[in-house]
Amino acid sequence: MFLAHRNGQPACAVVTEADASGAVWLDLVDPTDTERDLAAHLTGKIIPQRSDLEEIESSSRLHTDDDTVYMSLPLVRRTDTDLYSSPIGFVLTPNRLVTVRFSDYASFDNAARQVVEAKTSLSSDDSLVMILECIVDRLADVLEHVGLNLNQLSRDVFAGYDPKGNTRLASWQRTILRRVGHAEDFSSLIRDSLLGLDRISIFISENRKHTLPHGLAARLATVSRDVTSLTDFVSQLSNKIQFLLDAALGFISIEQNDGMKILTVVSFIGVAPTLIAGIYGMNFKDIPELNWAYGYWYSLAAMLVSVILPLLWFWRIGWLKTDNR
Repeated sequence: MFLAHRNGQPACAVVTEADASGAVWLDLVDPTDTERDLAAHLTGKIIPQRSDLEEIESSSRLHTDDDTVYMSLPLVRRTDTDLYSSPIGFVLTPNRLVTVRFSDYASFDNAARQVVEAKTSLSSDDSLVMILECIVDRLADVLEHVGLNLNQLSRDVFAGYDPKGNTRLASWQRTILRRVGHAEDFSSLIRDSLLGLDRISIFISENRKHTLPHGLAARLATVSRDVTSLTDFVSQLSNKIQFLLDAALGFISIEQNDGMKILTVVSFIGVAPTLIAGIYGMNFKDIPELNWAYGYWYSLAAMLVSVILPLLWFWRIGWLKTDNR
């Protein structure tokens, strides 16, 4: 899809060159080759393909070509069922801004609404800074949501496994570890997005071929400070995720140790009765209790005592308690 954004007008789907007349921001959403060629014809610049935007080296993500600035970053995308990162590309010319993306983002929708509501004419630099601000605001909202989820995860981890619940221990363990892993993936993708934003803000502010007006430079500096604060928050979340992972593994180890205790008790109390039964089951002629009238009951009583005494000892040290928390 090829959208043109103008001041005071909603987004218009571009089909011909006339459709983009007066538009400062050209937004390419999962563009076809025809739409990319049309954008290149309108701007007179090369429009990068997805493979170009997915390059990881800084020289490919940030570079200039005469008076045009090329920038890209991976931007995290979260849906109800999936979590992934998709590349975003910016082609900044003195007269127009071209964005290339391959997924829908709420931050771009918010920026488009601001363009419609703008009372003054926007330049390509205005559009770029506005989009970056919307992206940072959206990432801040996402991080707040991640923080709330981590708080709930922390409560679930330290509440421990409830044997009275409907969830089995193994299922509870898998669920906790999946949630921790999902949180770590999310924070890692957000960290990559913030790193890309930080590089873009520094590159634009230090670019001598494309100097921003004083007002936009101040706004871009604010974006850079917000990115730094969000990066610190992500680092804090990462530390908390690592702590929750260690805690979850510790509780899982405790649960497994409790299971091993039961196996130890069962195996230990079976040794003595088996030994007694083995002794009196030997076919030697001169066993003292062989002709004793109470020998059978004596051996059964010995077996019973050999079971009860270890059970009393295990109960005293707390191994037979149903809850050791």
